[in-house]
Amino acid sequence: MSLAEIPILLILFGLAAYVVLGGADFGAGFWELTARGEGAERLRDHTHRAMAPVWEANHVWLVFVLVICWTAYPEAFGSIFSTLAAPLLLAALGIVLRGAGYVVRSVGETRWGFGLFSVSSVLTPFALGAAIGGIASGRVPVGNAEGDLISSWLNPTSMLIGVLAVAFSAYTAAVFLAGDAARRGDRSLVGAFRGRAVVAGAVAGLLALGGLAVLHGDAEHLYEGLTEGAGLAAVLVSALAGIATLFLVRAERFEPARYTAAVAVAAIVAGWGLAQSPEILPGLTITEAAASRSTLVATLLSVAVGLAVLLPSLSLLFGLTLRGRFDPGAAREEAAPAAGGARARPPAELAFTVAAGAVGAALTFLLEGGIAQAIGIVALLAAVGWGFVLLADPRRLTGAEGPEAS
Repeated sequence: MSLAEIPILLILFGLAAYVVLGGADFGAGFWELTARGEGAERLRDHTHRAMAPVWEANHVWLVFVLVICWTAYPEAFGSIFSTLAAPLLLAALGIVLRGAGYVVRSVGETRWGFGLFSVSSVLTPFALGAAIGGIASGRVPVGNAEGDLISSWLNPTSMLIGVLAVAFSAYTAAVFLAGDAARRGDRSLVGAFRGRAVVAGAVAGLLALGGLAVLHGDAEHLYEGLTEGAGLAAVLVSALAGIATLFLVRAERFEPARYTAAVAVAAIVAGWGLAQSPEILPGLTITEAAASRSTLVATLLSVAVGLAVLLPSLSLLFGLTLRGRFDPGAAREEAAPAAGGARARPPAELAFTVAAGAVGAALTFLLEGGIAQAIGIVALLAAVGWGFVLLADPRRLTGAEGPEAS
């Protein structure tokens, strides 16, 4: 693996995080928009309370992706943003309107706040998915606004990925919200979101399978990349994780279901990256698009420093959220320490994550090719994956017991 390829891995990592975490946030708005009947208001209140502490923090991953792409692959960044200006503008507008919706609802204007939040929660993932579809189908040529401003994102592949983005968002949100309702002990909401999670997961899976026919006719290179080799492996991982999620949700095992749902969605992002490699745009490889070595080194050092601040901050935020510290009526004080004052030891999971990251980094960055480097990449992925588990549930770091979180 060359230095030029490391930023693209970080971009895919950031995209996966945004699709899972930001997607769950967008999906909450989808369920608000579609809520009908006698319990609609309770359902909307639940989604609002569950996502309010974290919705803005989730967008940090979008900023993460944009900054790395801008600095590490400037030619590709300029080509993408000039050709896909329309859907990206719609996505930015949707993000702004969602923020406005939260503000309006917080001052009591629930009708307008609900409308802004819900509509923009569907608009934003669809627009972002359509933009990704334009890139994945090869409709973004190299150069300033060289691609068609309309057909680059209004095409079969873009429509497919846009709809899939909305479906995956609804799916992950339903899984997370069902677990959140279980933590609060609200059985009626558990049943409502449990049913929604099963239906949304089945619909998303069928759309993904049916979408292969669309790709076969509209983006054959992407279809071939997803039906053979490493791309096919990612698709199979996604399918297996999605099926496991459905069984776990039906059994009301929401904590492991949260992780398998995340894997199912993140594997699709990985599959896209594997299918499109080594090109970032038609005729432009990752190595050719990369900035100078000094820029790449500076970018990676900046990312390392930024993550040293970001990850502990997100760990604290999500830890407080998952432990229900922001729930109405939550206890104001943590439980007293165990008798004898014994300190909890970090579990073996933390040691595994650190060791896998160290070994993976050494094998990946110090060696050139061969099976050892392949093992290093696998070790790095394992460290990142389990790091997400620890980040999502910081109680694992202390061995603390607590209710199941969403």
